[in-house]
Amino acid sequence: MRLKYSKRTPTIVKFSVLASSSAGNCALVATDRTRLLVDAGLSRKETFERMAAAGADPESLDAILITHEHTDHTSGLQAIARKLDVPVFLSRLTAPAIAWSEYTPRLELFQAGASFTVGDIEVSSFTIPHDAADPVGFSFHSQGIRIAIATDLGYLPDSIRFHLSGADVLLLEANHDLEMLKVGPYPWPVKQRVMGRMGHLSNEVACRFIREHIDSSTSTIILGHLSEHNNHPAIVENCAEKALGGRSLFTRLIVADPAGLKGRAAEPVVY
Repeated sequence: MRLKYSKRTPTIVKFSVLASSSAGNCALVATDRTRLLVDAGLSRKETFERMAAAGADPESLDAILITHEHTDHTSGLQAIARKLDVPVFLSRLTAPAIAWSEYTPRLELFQAGASFTVGDIEVSSFTIPHDAADPVGFSFHSQGIRIAIATDLGYLPDSIRFHLSGADVLLLEANHDLEMLKVGPYPWPVKQRVMGRMGHLSNEVACRFIREHIDSSTSTIILGHLSEHNNHPAIVENCAEKALGGRSLFTRLIVADPAGLKGRAAEPVVY
């Protein structure tokens, strides 16, 4: 970990993974002025508890950003937005794909691929290949620090690799071990969906990206959205360490263990 200082006062950019699995996804991007929740796949109670564990008061949240409408990214959205009365940023095509049964928050709609600013954080969205209405990934820029998030995607085209380049911190999906998935409990149609180009990244694809494309400026890579049935943190860690070793990079590796994150937030990455 390292700190970057402005000329006048120290500023901190913090990234915390609150949850990352097929059961629920949520992350926090924070500066000393702005706090953004990325996805809301946990209950309001669980989200607030994990935010507090990460050192952030839920009442200080400025906005919620949604990558896509699947319930493991939106199940707590309406309850959280109603409690805090904060705007929700999501793509124009994602908004109507959510059933606003309980409460319709203040929606800030954007075109996938657009950039916008919330507080002192510049946000860029980019289209990802996934079987949702209009899924996006995000990159965040503040105080000279870039954080990128790309989960729930079937493959890594050049366009996404472009958006991930130059990130100081990268959260990338490593969803499944291919052999575990093939012999695992999922029905065959579900296995085909997960393995498809609109499904989820395998360990092999994630580690190939690390081995061939990860930017040397990326000081921390977090591998997340691990399947609890078709993957294991030790397998992911072994694969990623070999890939990093082949590049001779001094990149900090974190595996967001679904079991380890239950009931708490991962240790924040602080700059």
